[in-house]
Amino acid sequence: MSTKLQMIVDDPYLEPFAATIYGRQKKTLDVLSKIEHNEGSLEEFANSYKRYGLNRTTQKENGKEVEGWSIREWAPNFKEMYLFGDFNKWDRATAIKLVRDEFGTHSGFIPDENGESRIKHLSKIKVFGITYSGERLDRIPTYHRYCVLNPKTSSMEAVVYNPEHPYIPTSPKPKIPKALKIYESHVGICTPEKKIASYDEFRERIVPYCKKVGYNTIQLMAIMEHPYYASFGYQVTNFFAASSRFGTPDALKHLIDECHKEGIIVLLDIVHSHTSANVVDGINMFDGSDGHYLLAGEQGKHPLWGSRLFNYNNYETLRFLLSNVKYYAEEFGFDGFRFDGVTSMIYTHHGVGAHTFDYAHYFSPNANEDALTYLSLVNILVHRKNMNCVTVAEDVSGYAGLCRTFEDGGIGFDYRLAMSCPDLWVEYLKTKKDEEWNVNHIGFVLNNRRWKEKAIAYAECHDQALVGDKTISFWLMDKEMYTGMSCLWQPSLIIDRGIALHKMIRLVTCMLGGEGYLTFMGNEFGHPEWLDFPREGNGDSFHYCRRQYNLVEDHLLRYKFLLAFEREMLHLEDQYPWLNKPNAYISKHNEGDHVLAFQRGAVIGIFNFHYEKSFTGYGIGVKEPGTYKIILNSDSSEFGGYDRITSQEYISQPIECDGLPNQIQIYIPCRVAIVLTKIN
Repeated sequence: MSTKLQMIVDDPYLEPFAATIYGRQKKTLDVLSKIEHNEGSLEEFANSYKRYGLNRTTQKENGKEVEGWSIREWAPNFKEMYLFGDFNKWDRATAIKLVRDEFGTHSGFIPDENGESRIKHLSKIKVFGITYSGERLDRIPTYHRYCVLNPKTSSMEAVVYNPEHPYIPTSPKPKIPKALKIYESHVGICTPEKKIASYDEFRERIVPYCKKVGYNTIQLMAIMEHPYYASFGYQVTNFFAASSRFGTPDALKHLIDECHKEGIIVLLDIVHSHTSANVVDGINMFDGSDGHYLLAGEQGKHPLWGSRLFNYNNYETLRFLLSNVKYYAEEFGFDGFRFDGVTSMIYTHHGVGAHTFDYAHYFSPNANEDALTYLSLVNILVHRKNMNCVTVAEDVSGYAGLCRTFEDGGIGFDYRLAMSCPDLWVEYLKTKKDEEWNVNHIGFVLNNRRWKEKAIAYAECHDQALVGDKTISFWLMDKEMYTGMSCLWQPSLIIDRGIALHKMIRLVTCMLGGEGYLTFMGNEFGHPEWLDFPREGNGDSFHYCRRQYNLVEDHLLRYKFLLAFEREMLHLEDQYPWLNKPNAYISKHNEGDHVLAFQRGAVIGIFNFHYEKSFTGYGIGVKEPGTYKIILNSDSSEFGGYDRITSQEYISQPIECDGLPNQIQIYIPCRVAIVLTKIN
């Protein structure tokens, strides 16, 4: 390549690794060229879900177009393969034998009889194969689109979903927002009731809630089918099946359509980093071989998760995964994807035991270049006009170029999760008293990210909500939340501190931490309990497997103040966008006073983290002369504060302060944050 990649131009420290970067680009282009030569285009390759698995189609027989079902599966270790099920009363003798081609793909066609489908809606099917060693194995087709859990066996079963009147979306897809404000969500826990909630309940309860609070993006977790509910959706068995425990595929389409109607985009939390080790109902050892779509032997086993790992160097694995992405975007209307476990994908050690990452590590043999090729291909695919999706990567290593375009030399993600943000708050809340909080360190960590690589900031996500960990509200208030959240009496010092810092932590993270913002459902109002799915260890209880929105709806409880603050913060970002602006300029980080001040876009954030000192006539440097107005005040009574700030406007003076030419003098009480903007 004659022109230097822009990523290397922007970051000269990448120059010593230029050969590796170019080599990885060439590898991706070589695989792309192979796909285009074999399939016609990358898009057509990703359309394979329309040909693989069980599909309604037409086929010529005796010169006539005949409607029916086609079935196709890649299973090279099967010498023979058959389809059977309810349609033939599970009789193996009359099972439909599929035709095997030279590549190990087995296919067949089941024509309709007398104008009616032989395989009925909601009937069950299976395939069975006979290996070259003579072993007979029953399996669920790997591309199957609807599976239901058999409570007696705790395994998934393949069910045919072909309603007479399928749901047809009516709302056009919204444009991708300039700055994502994400509500990370799990459908099953969206109710205060002790049960598994449905797609319909989520649509009716959470979608209007998100619209009202100000989230423009909903990220749906645990959609890809998984038999073990407590896995949080991260032990996927059936990649093309939207989880039936929440309802039908049509109900999910209706949910997404309702989001689009409200101008909200929807991301799928997609799990392509590993798969469940289940054999009976998963893709592991589908054709009896240890490899198939997966890596064989020990390298195909995740050392911590007990799951199996994909072979990204396998042509049919690429077909399977790329098809999976296009399927969810086209069939359900998902607007983008949050890729789980990217660190595990892109390193041969899967992040286990690796605590330090740097350029030498990113571009060393520790990297899994096959996985990097797959991630580059999927980003090339989804960013083309016909899909126009947004992608987010969960990577703890900070891989250089992960969120630069492929043309610039990167992998092509739009955003990475700013995982250092929650780590900062967990460390502070676990190990430091208020008086030990370092505002310089807080500002540096939140504001520190790779140039031209966008990040999603968050103070906490689902990881911090799980049993065994604590949410920010729990760290701050713990058991006091059970007795001290009533508005009918004065809050305790613990509750008072907790509410004040909860607001400040979320606001400073949102303003400094990235180009997008995320919260896990319930955390915005300080949900009082962790999340623990029903399992053997808790007596299969649903007590902690729910989000208690009833608490925030009760106007006698203080949770309403935290929600009101989150809502105002998000609406303010709509009015004075800062997330899509360059990194903030931090003008003040006074360690003795515990005061942090910065400007980002048109807003100035001032945070007094001091545990007891309030400041009168406190000087804050500003760039431009003029009048500055408070547009958000965490001490307002509508947010559970004390209305200690009476002045709303401040006129600057031409006095140098904080290295800036002008100064405003403010009153800033302890544990209070304010946001200002220049009005003239």
